[in-house]
Amino acid sequence: MPTVYGAILSPFVRKVRVCLQLKNLAYDLDPVFPGSKDPEFRLLSPTGKIPAFRDGDYGLADSSAICAYLEQKYPASGVSLFPEDAEALGKCIWLEEYADSHIFDNSTGKIFFPRVVLKLQRQEHDEAAVKQAVIDELPPIFDYLESQLGETPFIVGAGLTIADIAIVSQMVNLQHAQEGIDKDRWPKFAKYVAHHLAENYFADLVTEENAVFKR
Repeated sequence: MPTVYGAILSPFVRKVRVCLQLKNLAYDLDPVFPGSKDPEFRLLSPTGKIPAFRDGDYGLADSSAICAYLEQKYPASGVSLFPEDAEALGKCIWLEEYADSHIFDNSTGKIFFPRVVLKLQRQEHDEAAVKQAVIDELPPIFDYLESQLGETPFIVGAGLTIADIAIVSQMVNLQHAQEGIDKDRWPKFAKYVAHHLAENYFADLVTEENAVFKR
């Protein structure tokens, strides 16, 4: 059975877990935090970043690499998460990268980490800086994603792709940080995120994650 190494509140761990669920693949979750010195984990992830992944004798790190591997290794399992059309595939990979880098660096990292991670660690955070990030960083991101959406609940093509999973995974962290999306200002994006969060592939994981805050 495959094993995912990582912390459940990580958007990158969540992305891999959603892919595994959509591929109908059972797996174990080994709760490892970023920077862990665990030898088995560091063999798979020499940078210490999560997630890492093992499938039998094969292992690797990085959520994008893991999801691409799952698509190629298990093409007949569950749904296909990467388009076959070249232009759609290019857009899909771009939006996945946009979520993993730009959204994470400029919103999730600046808002979720101080409000949630530091709080769980019983450390103080600079709430003024967080509020400034909400004002400065979120609107341009939401503007761009609103511009990319049509009338379907998918950002690339007519079906669910890794781009949707990557984007919504970041939005879960903002939700945990008590930040929402203004439905009047970004109606398509707000509806898009709400649609995916209501589906089992996200809703089940978010329910599990919410239990962390009740301990």
